[in-house]
Formats: sequence, structure tokens, C-alpha cells
Amino acid sequence: MSLKELVRPNIWNLEPYTCARNEFTGEARAWLDANENSRIEGLNRYPDPLQWEVKKRLGTIRGVDASRIFLGVGSDECIDIAYRVFCRPGIDNVVALEPTYGMYQVCADINDIEYRRVSLNKDFTLNVDAVLNATDENTKILWICTPNNPTGNAFPREQLRELCTRFKGITVIDEAYIDFSPKGSMVEYLDEFPQMIVMQTFSKAWASAAMRLGVSYASPEIIEIYNKVKYPYNINILTQRQALKVLDDIDNINRITAEILDARKQLVAELAMLDVVEKIYPSDANFVLVQVTNANAIYAYLRDNGVIVRNRSRVHLCGNCLRITVGSDEENKLLIEKIQEYGTR
Repeated sequence: MSLKELVRPNIWNLEPYTCARNEFTGEARAWLDANENSRIEGLNRYPDPLQWEVKKRLGTIRGVDASRIFLGVGSDECIDIAYRVFCRPGIDNVVALEPTYGMYQVCADINDIEYRRVSLNKDFTLNVDAVLNATDENTKILWICTPNNPTGNAFPREQLRELCTRFKGITVIDEAYIDFSPKGSMVEYLDEFPQMIVMQTFSKAWASAAMRLGVSYASPEIIEIYNKVKYPYNINILTQRQALKVLDDIDNINRITAEILDARKQLVAELAMLDVVEKIYPSDANFVLVQVTNANAIYAYLRDNGVIVRNRSRVHLCGNCLRITVGSDEENKLLIEKIQEYGTR
């Protein structure tokens, strides 16, 4: 399918809102276009609507041209805008894995899009044929989270490339946890697969969850359409400034990421020694999925003692499972102490 066939007709024909800041680059001598308050300096000016400085700095780190980058208010905006661009309400559908990140379905429900689930195998591996068999002529998007949340495992890039090759719609690869994975990003295949979108975020390895900044990498043509649909100044100036600070500190972030991976190994080893722990699933992320004897009771005990983990026991294939983030050394120590305390009551 061509991009025009994939995009909703009203979006393809959309005349976007434009501002003078889209038509000018550099520093003007007088900003008289946007009815701002010119008498009080500080936050009185609108930010760059296309965040070029951030995109150029990010593109240098990820090896991607700035024209292939979209910045959203968290990954949630990146997810929602994909629905708004490609999916006709009440007509089109999307296919996603089960279990996976819950916002794909929430955004589908908000946008009145049929959401089709394809179960992972019992060991959380991916069945490419099962995913493709769930599609039809109205399937516009495949949602593939890798490393997957809540299972923690990353899927082989060979399988991801096969999906991108065989599926004729939009394949979205959500790489929120990619910096913790040895399997590598799909960003390097953007040229090979012009209908692939790769999502990442500042929230995880880059320690900026409070900043709310998500990223989509795609062809310049898709990014141009995204920019037509997004709200004019979706990323505020404070976020843009902080993003530049984060990107300037990337060597330190990479060092901390390596420390988290070491801490994950230690946490897994300590969890494995606990009587209430039945299984720890392999992880390519900064969390581990742990099967315990009684997830509801252990979760409640931890919560009542100020240790907050995620109870995933109601999620498909995750019976009696807790998802546990790799915390600070102090947090990890307290977690182990409280689970031991629960087991000796």
C-alpha cells in the first residue's frame, strides 16, 4: 500500500495550522507575529514548533537525520497520533501482541479503532505468522513493543524485519527500553522499510520521565504528516531546554545504564534465593517479571510497607507475576528485605 492509501483521506488533505515561526529560522530582530507580551522576558515567547535544535542533537546521537524525527508529549502522544493519522474510526483495525503495553489499546478505544490481540507463545516469544494471520485489508498498524512490557524480552531483529517486509501497512516498533537491550535498535533500517515507525523515549534510560518527551523516527514523508496533525507548540520551551541538557550528558547516562544492568544481575540473583519466588523471566529491560507463590498477597504486603511494584497477575500469560523495576541499591535492598519478611511471617 502507498502512503496515501494508508493515511486517512481527511488527514492527507488537511490544511494544517501554520505560524510565522514555521517560515523563519534564526534570530529575528523583532518578534511581532504571535501577539506575545514583549515587555516581560523569560517565558514570554512561543517555543520552536518543530524543536529543530533538539532533533539535530538527538539525531547526531542516534544516527538519524532531523527530518526523520518527531517529538511528542511522551510516547503517549506518539501512539495517539499514529491512530489519528492512519486509522479511520469504526472502519480500520490494528494488531498488537498480548501481553504488551496497555496504552495501545487505550488509544484504540479512544479513537474507536478495533484492537486485535495476538498471544505470545508461553515463553513470551513471537509468532510472526500468527501476527500476520490476524490482519486483513483494514489493518493499518502492527504494534510491536521490544523489549516488551511487561515481559521484558526483546524480539530478534530478524523477526521484526520479516514483519516489516510482509506486512503492507504501518509497523510501529516501540523501543522504550532499547538502551538496556543488547539486540540493537531498528532505527538503522529506516531506509529499508519506509512504512516502519520506531518509537523511543526520554523516560527510561535517559532518566527524564517527568519531562514527558517521546520520539518517533520515520520517513520524512510520515514525519511531515505527523507535523500537520500535531498541535502547533506541543513541546514547551522548558522541555526543549531540559532535553538539550540530557543530550549533553549522554556519556554519563550510558555509564549509569551499564550500572543498572549490573544491578539487574544482582537483583535477579537475590530474588532467586527467596522461597516465594518461583520463576524469573529473562529481561532485556530495566525491570524483571517475577512469578511468585501469591502475587496479590505479596503485592499488598509490599505496598503496605511502602514498596511499590506492579502486580501483573491478571495479565494474559502472567499469572502470579510481579513486574519489578531495578531501583537504587537502597530500594533493591528494601525490596528483598520485605519479601523475606513476608515469607517468614
